[in-house]
Amino acid sequence: MLSLVLSAELEGVTGLRPTDTEENPYFYTFRVQCTSCREMHPNWVSFNRFEQHEIPGSRGEANFVWKCRLCTKTHSASIIAGPHVFEAQEKKKGQKIIDLDCRGLEFTDFKPDGDWEVKGTESNTPFSTVDLSDGEWYDYDEKSGEEVSIKEITWTVGRA
Repeated sequence: MLSLVLSAELEGVTGLRPTDTEENPYFYTFRVQCTSCREMHPNWVSFNRFEQHEIPGSRGEANFVWKCRLCTKTHSASIIAGPHVFEAQEKKKGQKIIDLDCRGLEFTDFKPDGDWEVKGTESNTPFSTVDLSDGEWYDYDEKSGEEVSIKEITWTVGRA
């Protein structure tokens, strides 16, 4: 099992999570590598947790199915837990966002495309179009009269 882990410094906001509903799914975007031949897919790949694809030669289904161009093996991955909410803390430490069951592949990098959401720590003001693609986010909370931010964002994909 692999996990996508987020580390970040949240100021004035908490409850960070991807906007991910069946009506508006979040597409998780990764770099993928074959564990058989170590070939890296040349492009970023995206998938969501609601779509299911048949795995050729199997009765199973997965959120993501990929055939390696080099060794021609078919691999799959599914989101098995999450998305989990990232809560603001005193110490900046990594928290799992999703858990992935990967068969024959591993994800090496994550790109936070798409909308994320948070709420004001004191005011509960919702912020629903948070863009983390620049590695930081700043806004102003009208209710609390304070600047809010998400900084020092790092993503890691690793064994759980």
